[in-house]
Formats: sequence, structure tokens, C-alpha cells
Amino acid sequence: MSVTYGMMRNVTGRLMLLDTASLYFRAYFGVPESVKAPDGTPVNAVRGLLDFIDRLVKDHRPDHLVACMDADWRPRWRVELIPSYKAHRVAETREAGPDREEVPGTLSPQVPVIESVLDALGIARVGVAEFEADDVIGTYTARAKGPVDIVTGDRDLYQLVDDARGVRVLYPVKGVGTLQLTDEAVLREKYGVDGGGYADLALLRGDPSDGLPGVPGVGEKTAAKLLAEFGDLAGIIAAVDDPGAKLTPAQRRRLDEARPYLAVAPKVVRVADDVPLPDVATELPRTPRDPAALEKLTARWGLGGSLERLLATLGA
Repeated sequence: MSVTYGMMRNVTGRLMLLDTASLYFRAYFGVPESVKAPDGTPVNAVRGLLDFIDRLVKDHRPDHLVACMDADWRPRWRVELIPSYKAHRVAETREAGPDREEVPGTLSPQVPVIESVLDALGIARVGVAEFEADDVIGTYTARAKGPVDIVTGDRDLYQLVDDARGVRVLYPVKGVGTLQLTDEAVLREKYGVDGGGYADLALLRGDPSDGLPGVPGVGEKTAAKLLAEFGDLAGIIAAVDDPGAKLTPAQRRRLDEARPYLAVAPKVVRVADDVPLPDVATELPRTPRDPAALEKLTARWGLGGSLERLLATLGA
């Protein structure tokens, strides 16, 4: 898909942003591999994702829909700041290529099929070089004029939740069928912070799944208490230098020792909001952009009822 970069098109109405890789991973593990194309190739991730999009459109009625992609799942600028960032997820086989993400063998061949189907349907598919899908989502969210639904299985995007702007996260709790509608009330109840405080909570506690070490001895509950006491990361660091601040000796020592990490972690953990987005139409398609291509994809991969249901929902 040829795109030009510049100002994002004016998006009014409800915008739905899909963290696409997160969702097709969920579909892959949630739908059995017995779901196959006519030649026996598994298409469980493809059909599972189509079923998920169908349900999302039916239930939430977005005016705009963007499938956000990882053009770079482990950007070098993040790795330069924290070398352990996602390091454990790099594929170890030489055939996988440099810095290639570890992906199940029967999922990898399905990703190009997913991309081709989305393109033929006319669902905007956006990835930007040197940025993750999270950053694309962050930028669309920052520039949106109306409410935003972010669909992801990645809690990192909780940092974008903003009741005042109508930004919420739809988080799959079980497979892709049950969603938690995450607003600021949910975040305060579960984590003791609002959307703006979630990034500070995450970098303090660390995240093994992303290779973020966090501050030793500071777990989720301690991080939440520190943020409640001192407001934000800057307030916590200022407290370390204040002998009168309410920190235990161990907390003061650990936070002091973690200064080099805390100096760079915010840029790594916080999603970018200034990605050069492509000038593409994001309106929810009512009819396929390329019916002939879609017909061929359907025959080749046996997309059957999953695609038929989505087409009916889009047409409605």
C-alpha cells in the first residue's frame, strides 16, 4: 500500500484502534489449529481475527477503524536506552534474521494473509518504520477529535486511558470473546492510578514480558503507594533527595541506585505521540476495496463464514 506522510486526516466520530499483533496472537492461541485452509494450512489466527473484528464492529459501532501494525517490534532507539528491552523475545535461530521476534511456526505464515485480507477489505492498516504499533496508537489517540476505543491485550496502553477525552481500552480477558472496558475508574480500583500515572507505575514495577527491570524491591503495590504519596516519577525522585520525605531507608537506597534506569525508562515505556502517520482513509469500509482479490483469498485460504459474517456486518 503506497502512502504519503504528513498531517493525519481529520477523524471525527468514534475511532477504533486495533493493536493487531496482540489480537492475532490471542486469536492464534484461542482458536484451534484444526481450523485450516483447503490445503491443510492452519488459518486459525486469520479466521479468529476476522471473527473478533466482526464482533467489535457489531458491539461498538466505530466510525473509523485502523489496524495498527508493528513496523518495528523492537525499535533500536528503545534498545539503545535499555538493552534488555524485549531481548528475551528475539528469535534464536539464525534463519529468523537479525532481531526477529520469536513467533510460533504456524502463526508466521498467517500474518501476510491477515495483511492481504485487511487490505482487500479496505480496513486501514498502518505501521510506521522505527515505531511499534503502540506508538501508532498513541499518535492517533493524541490527534483524535472524538472518542477512541483501543483494542489490545497489552496493558502498556492503559497509559492512554482518559475519561475526559473518551479514551478507553477494550482488553480481552479470555481469548478474544470477553472484553474488559477499561476506564479511569477501573485503573484506580485495580492499580491505584489513572491513565496518566500508569506509565510511571509500569516503569517502577518493571515488566519481565518487555525486559524492563524496574526498581528492585518496588512491586506494583509499592509503586502505587509511592505515586499516591509523591504524585509522579519526578516527585518520587525529588523525595529521594529530601531527607524529610516519607521513604524507608531501603526505598531511598533502591531508588537512588536506580537513577540511571529511571532517567531513560520514561522514554522507553511511554508511547510516542508524534509518529509521522500516513495519509490514509480510516473510515469503516461498507464494501470491499478489492472484491476480486478478496474472492481469491477466500478460495485459497477457506475464509468461509468468518469473512461472510464480517462483510455482512460492514454492509449493515
